Order: sequence, then C-alpha cells, then structure tokens
Amino acid sequence: PTKTAWDVYNERAGVCRDYAHLAVTFCRCMNIPARYCTGYLGDIGITPVPGPMDFSGWFDVYLGGRWYTFDARNNVPRIGRVLMARGRDAADVAMVTTFGPSVLKSFLVRTDESSTD
Repeated sequence: PTKTAWDVYNERAGVCRDYAHLAVTFCRCMNIPARYCTGYLGDIGITPVPGPMDFSGWFDVYLGGRWYTFDARNNVPRIGRVLMARGRDAADVAMVTTFGPSVLKSFLVRTDESSTD
C-alpha cells in the first residue's frame, strides 16, 4: 500500500484502498477476521455519479459464521461490485506492479445488471 494504516489514521485522509486497509487493521486489533477486497465498483442501483467509475477497495469481515462486505469509503449501499481479488491487505492484491514510468492509454469496463428471473 502507498500509505500504512497508521498514516491514514493520523492524516485522516486517503482513498478507498487506504480506508479499507485501516478498517481491516481495526478489525484485526479486536480479533475479528477481516480481508481486503479489490475490484470494480460501478453505478448499478444508484443515481449515476459524475465522472467515470474506477477500481475500488473494500473489506469483508467474518462474523457469526459468514463473511459480510463493508465499504469504508462509500456511505451508500452498493450492488454493482465486481470482485477481482481478495487478500490479507492491499499489497496482496496489487492490480499492477511496475518499475519506471508507465502511462495508461485506455481503460474500459462494461457491466450489465442481470435479471433475477
């Protein structure tokens, strides 16, 4: 991770990855099993947000015999999550590892809401 959980706590600032990492740390301090999740978070089921959607970080917590999803960044329940990876922390599930400069030329994600019928 770019920031440690300690950095996020002290600075009171970060992105979704940082807040999820801090939440996982808090859970583990209380002996609550938690794992970091990363993927795409679209705007399915909510009023579209301005600007393009992006990759996101959230976390799962194991309580009462099952895993529950929590999002320390978005304060509105979301149903458009596309899970790409889970791990102990953000370093476990890095999307890209690069050495030297890199430029993203293009990026497109398409998601469709499926019928439950």
